[in-house]
Amino acid sequence: MSEIFKSGIVALVGKPNVGKSSLINRIIGEKIAIVSDKPQTTRNRIGGIYTTDQGQIVFYDTPGIHKPLHKLGQYILKVATSSLLGVDLLLVMVDPTDGLRESDRLVATHVNGSHVPVFLVINKIDAYGDRKLLENFSENASRLFENVLERFYISAEKGTGVDSLIEAIFKFLPAGKMLFPEDYITDRSSRFMASEIVREKVLQHTRQEIPHSVGVSVHEFKDEGDLLRIRADIVVERNSQKPIILGKGGSMIKLIGSDARRDMEYIFDQKVFLDLFVKVREKWRDKDSMIQEFTNLKDELS
Repeated sequence: MSEIFKSGIVALVGKPNVGKSSLINRIIGEKIAIVSDKPQTTRNRIGGIYTTDQGQIVFYDTPGIHKPLHKLGQYILKVATSSLLGVDLLLVMVDPTDGLRESDRLVATHVNGSHVPVFLVINKIDAYGDRKLLENFSENASRLFENVLERFYISAEKGTGVDSLIEAIFKFLPAGKMLFPEDYITDRSSRFMASEIVREKVLQHTRQEIPHSVGVSVHEFKDEGDLLRIRADIVVERNSQKPIILGKGGSMIKLIGSDARRDMEYIFDQKVFLDLFVKVREKWRDKDSMIQEFTNLKDELS
């Protein structure tokens, strides 16, 4: 270890689909946050733990800040905004390919009210060819957010600029002790990771009407030594959605299951038996008990 060990908590914030989960996975070097091109993929605050000889940074991937349309959306917004409290630094991510929109201004309202120092992170620069327009976008974004200490241009997908960002974070953070054991890469349980992997595969393989209304509940997670046995329910809101998840002759749920099992075996380094079922729970996104059961939000909302 170096003489001065740095540690701190850094929250990634921004509108939906700006690349927060991709950046977390890039920094940690492992897949701890699910990724898809669907809005509101992230529902929980997920901690990625990055430890080197310089120190330890706990990165919190937070849900995209948005205007909620149902009670689940209200809970997700609460998780996102509460993540701005008690942190050392905010990485505010913006997307120049999408421009500055009302959703960015909504993010700014919450960020500016937190009074936490900000690193402005301009993501997806590999998809934005005009440097002059990029600088202009960056200047406008800097005026939108208060307490901006530095600006960084990165590609979370390709890794461009990420090392410089990490180095700057270490320079900013105070001296401190290790917050988690050095071999930890996330603060989430294996059961949580399993449910998120299943949900990711549903998001990736099903049509547009499914993603927002899908939940996953793991009701068996049993380590038998040479085998990890997992049973989980995929929950939808309407009877018409169930056959979409199942697919013709069960083809879709087999595809979801095989892809999820492959990721689980890589992450858990163990053979996995995965048994999936599809359940219909009408309007579950507006029912408190079901929201907590199907989204792993129980601890965060207490």
